Amino acid sequence: MHIRYRFTLADGSERSFALALDERTLALLSPADAPEPPAWTALENHQCPNCPLATAPGARCPVAVNVDPVIQAFHDSISYDVAEIAVETEARTYVKRAPLQQGISGLIGLIMVTSGCPVLDKLRPMVRNHVPFATIEETTYRAMAMYMLSQFFVQRRGGEPDWDMRALTRVYGEVRKVNKAFVPRLRSLQIEDASLNAVVNLDVFASFTSMTIAANTLDEVEALFAAYLTGAEAALPLPVAEPEAQPRSGAPAPSVERRAAPASGRAPLDALSRHLIWTPEEDPPSGPAEESG
Repeated sequence: MHIRYRFTLADGSERSFALALDERTLALLSPADAPEPPAWTALENHQCPNCPLATAPGARCPVAVNVDPVIQAFHDSISYDVAEIAVETEARTYVKRAPLQQGISGLIGLIMVTSGCPVLDKLRPMVRNHVPFATIEETTYRAMAMYMLSQFFVQRRGGEPDWDMRALTRVYGEVRKVNKAFVPRLRSLQIEDASLNAVVNLDVFASFTSMTIAANTLDEVEALFAAYLTGAEAALPLPVAEPEAQPRSGAPAPSVERRAAPASGRAPLDALSRHLIWTPEEDPPSGPAEESG
């Protein structure tokens, strides 16, 4: 899977970033000729307080390593500078004239959730249908839909699904800790604010999603599903499969047409289930997850 971000700046110069993702896991694939990571990517350099990775000599933050080319490309860029931003996916191309921070935010967010960070990995399924320039409302809707699908797979595997999305609040609380801890890393580089504000934008989106779920302010979204909730169909009980009729003695059994299963497996959803199995380990607090200091 390939996604390309292309920035055309006001002076006519261009910055282009081609991302190659593993088709099965959506993990970001590093180029074979990748240079030695710079010192600021050391894992212990402003390590996130909730990072589960063990520090060791030479250990690197996987997010910092993969984000570094973007940071270096925009080290002297101002967040409100306008550029023409084109995002090419395998399905379509998006083009928008917008402040640099908006395009950089989408690019950095894409890299962060595909780099192998154990905290951010839970947002990786949304990369399958990446939507550049998404609004906060669009992102919140997609996040909740993704999480509910993950719980469908949890239930199908015999687990206890979290239909109330209580654990999703905790997930976003942990994501916000990463976002907040990543800013001091960037500030240590003494760069201009385009990349810094891009990360701040990501945290705003995470905060809004967390608050929306915790406050149970979904009435406007619920109205979209009126066709499922009102009318005679909503009051009808679910259909019950009737037992197959047994053939009379001596009568031939009815013929049944059998079709081969798709070559890809049980169903197309199985491909998604590899990314979406979230089993909540514990109930989160009733409000938004506590932020780190």
